[in-house]
Amino acid sequence: MAADTYFNLIKNLANRRIGTIAFLGFASGLPLALTGGTLQAWMAVEGVDLKTIGIFSLVGLPYALKFFWAPLLDRYALPFLGRRRGWIIASQGFLIGLIVILSFCSPKNTPLLVALICLMLTFTSASQDIVIDAYRADVLREKERGLGAAVSVTGYRIAMLVSGALALILAGSLGWHMTYLLMGGLMLVGMTATFFGPEPEEIINPPKTLRDAISGPLKEFFNRPACWSFLALIILYKIGDAFAGSLTTAFLIRGPGFSIEEVGIINKGLGLAATIFGALYGGLMLARLGLYKSLMAFGILQAISNLSFMWLAYVGKVYSVMVVAVAFENLAGGMGTAAFVAFLMTLCDRRYTATQFALLSALASVGRIFVGPPSGFLAEELGWVIFFFITFLAALPGLALLYRMRFYIFSLDENIKISMADQLSEKNKKLEK
Repeated sequence: MAADTYFNLIKNLANRRIGTIAFLGFASGLPLALTGGTLQAWMAVEGVDLKTIGIFSLVGLPYALKFFWAPLLDRYALPFLGRRRGWIIASQGFLIGLIVILSFCSPKNTPLLVALICLMLTFTSASQDIVIDAYRADVLREKERGLGAAVSVTGYRIAMLVSGALALILAGSLGWHMTYLLMGGLMLVGMTATFFGPEPEEIINPPKTLRDAISGPLKEFFNRPACWSFLALIILYKIGDAFAGSLTTAFLIRGPGFSIEEVGIINKGLGLAATIFGALYGGLMLARLGLYKSLMAFGILQAISNLSFMWLAYVGKVYSVMVVAVAFENLAGGMGTAAFVAFLMTLCDRRYTATQFALLSALASVGRIFVGPPSGFLAEELGWVIFFFITFLAALPGLALLYRMRFYIFSLDENIKISMADQLSEKNKKLEK
């Protein structure tokens, strides 16, 4: 009976919108490693010194600063494929061109040129991310947002695997030139999805001036009830998960003493599979449970999953416990991510989706950035068992705040349902005319 229910749910949710979002998730994740880990490997193989390799990490800055130019993408539209898809397909065309140009360069012989191309590439990739995030929030119906977030995360993770691990394997036999050309060609997957993707069902009026595109998102958000509590919840909801994740790999190697190969296979391989499954299952559950119940249930699972690493730290090098801990942590994290991304989409006003989602997602990363430094200190001073118990405690304030805000989050669901009902009513009136 339960299997039939989930089958019917998948059948109802599997549509052109979800398929487009999955492929756009792939297009969003593909450029990341090409200017990150894969580029570092290329530079290391060519004998570039470590100082230069370290400086090259700065080319990733546009990903952190993308909210500065997001209002431009809310205000202006290109004269083809609608308000969002026009920008997406244009950025994808530029990405293909930049990746092809990069493939003909040498990090050792022309490092400044490579740095400039990589900076342009990350800027264009960050711009693509802005508009894909906005398009996802605009095009998906309320019941589809959980699964939409899940398939987007899945496509993103697969793309990072392709442009990361697979690219390194291919470079050994094909060389860097052909590997980067192949990666550029794979961006055509995203362009095809963009071209055939649907337009949002709701007609959205964009900001009329650039000033409105800059100030409007902030005014609209801060005029809402409980706006500051929403911001606090965005920071706190996944902070326990981020706290534990900041040292997971180091713990497995230096704590129980697992080998690098074992960590690679179980933590990275099994962890990726569990994250993808958790995201997809979480997306389906969100469609059944609604936003608040999903956020609470998955948040509790995220907190408890930190205790599984505390258990592993206590028992030591036990493979079965490691498998359970890694699978549980990544499964819960994937479910929580699906609900959290759906939550961020729900908070966005569709006039300003690009700017608001960029700002809110940047705010969500604040906790992840700042838990890193104290994590190492706590683990060093207190030991791994106490450290993972502290990460469990760090998750509780977010859950407590979520419970206090339950009526506001329930109202988000209700407002969306009312909005959708109004849209359907307008459509029916037009059809009757």
